[in-house]
Amino acid sequence: MPRAVHGDEWPQFNLAFSLEEAPTFGRGSSLNFRGWNRQLVSFAFGGPSQREGSSQTGISHAHVGGAMDLVVTGFVAGVLGTLSMDWLNNLVARTGVFLKIDVAMIGRMAVGWTHGRFRYGHPDEMEQVPNEMIYGYLAHFAIGVGLAIPFLVGWELWVGGPASPVWALLYGVATTVASFFFVYPSMGLGVFGRKSPERIRAFITPLGNHFFYGVGLAVGVALV
Repeated sequence: MPRAVHGDEWPQFNLAFSLEEAPTFGRGSSLNFRGWNRQLVSFAFGGPSQREGSSQTGISHAHVGGAMDLVVTGFVAGVLGTLSMDWLNNLVARTGVFLKIDVAMIGRMAVGWTHGRFRYGHPDEMEQVPNEMIYGYLAHFAIGVGLAIPFLVGWELWVGGPASPVWALLYGVATTVASFFFVYPSMGLGVFGRKSPERIRAFITPLGNHFFYGVGLAVGVALV
């Protein structure tokens, strides 16, 4: 006489064989099952591989969470670095030692990049565009964040552990190469801004600005 089977009385299936025992089809054959693991079979029946798969899923979730932490830290540190650059540049520029950051010019350059133009003969060739200040600030902060995230990712890959604020500061100064070898030549002012009428200030301003960026980056790394 058959009886009802309760949920906790269902038999636990577990395959005792391994796919490694399956026959092969000879050398050179594309159908060779040797090397396959029984995890693929026992997963559906609650075998050991289900538990292993769960642990692997946990590890992958941990990796995703760690990557997201790096992105969030990079975003915050990049924003703080850019704010530090803008604020301290504004203070020093009032003394006449540094050139003030021209956000409108950055906006014109950014619009030019979207149209595939990366080089000008002279800054005057950059025509004014609508909403250039908005584009300028968006590009300015995007660059700040875009420089911060690779630093943190590189630190995690090659060093590990919390990033050093000192190295964050030094990295910030090192990013001056972007101004010397990309921004200035793109504007038609040559490497190091040597064609600029403000030769000395054109040289020391990026160094100072990126030092300020490094300060904010170091603070962000230390706080987040």
